[in-house]
Amino acid sequence: MEHEFCLPDATVVCRLPEAETPDRSDVQTRVGHSRRLTKPRMWLCAAALACALPSCTWADTLLFVGNSFTFGYLSPVWHYRPDSVTDLNHEGVGGVPALFKQFTQEAGLNWQVSLETSPGKDLQWHIDHKSAVIGQRFDHVVLQSFSTLDAVHPGDPTQLILSTGLLVSLFQAQNPKVDIWLDSTWSRPDLTYEPKGHWYGKPIDAMEKDVREGYDKAAAANKGVHGVLPVGQAFNRAIESGLATANPYKGTVPGQIDLWAGDNYHASTYGYYLEALVVFGALTGRDPVSLGREEKAAIELGISPDQATQLQQIAHAQLVADQRLP
Repeated sequence: MEHEFCLPDATVVCRLPEAETPDRSDVQTRVGHSRRLTKPRMWLCAAALACALPSCTWADTLLFVGNSFTFGYLSPVWHYRPDSVTDLNHEGVGGVPALFKQFTQEAGLNWQVSLETSPGKDLQWHIDHKSAVIGQRFDHVVLQSFSTLDAVHPGDPTQLILSTGLLVSLFQAQNPKVDIWLDSTWSRPDLTYEPKGHWYGKPIDAMEKDVREGYDKAAAANKGVHGVLPVGQAFNRAIESGLATANPYKGTVPGQIDLWAGDNYHASTYGYYLEALVVFGALTGRDPVSLGREEKAAIELGISPDQATQLQQIAHAQLVADQRLP
């Protein structure tokens, strides 16, 4: 049986064997006595009881704030294991957060994962419309903004920098030690190979480099940001290695994968899987390669063991390059 104690600064999850489950009358007696305690002492009693149980772990709490690039639009990832995470908008989303949760379970880690997402939005939208929803205490937060940084002025990080600062203040007001990351996403083929695209005529990695530069500036301007997640760089690394096609309009050759969905804008299942691997490695410090070729989420999503291994290796290499793994 699992018992959860929510304390002011953390969540304690305790697992108690069925044979050692307290008698109901004993529990009622304890609760009755606790009513005569002051609130601070009640918290201390709860903590003491939790840590006296046979197995006691502190759960890391994580919130993802983002748009369709986080919730996995146009992919089975969108509604993957939605019951394993808490969707603060109650829309049944699993997405990259659910992949992250699955990875932590396989790694023997205890993370409680929440998400607040809305399609086509930048970070300012979440501030304007969802501050009351997301303004809670979390240990870790991942922030992902509009794919081009600014919908009106592609590549301009000005608004991203301002919005990041506001969100840092919001989360630090609840937890001064909150660990905040920025998710630097991928290049879009539709904006690279289509004549009307902002990055038309440039190499596929050009957009990603501009996006990464913008997120780096947002991190540098806001000291509460731990770092930038190199998701877009991992996409480019997969392309450079030959694992993924650089131009989905031309298709793939045998043995290659397409990191993008059919709209050449959003990610494919492979792309979202790679995104989740990068987030997992950076936040937990665990090597994505340790998940192994039989990783469960990959199997459930139709990613072959060889493909899972290759994507894990790409995530590992990128995290090492960004000095997020030794």
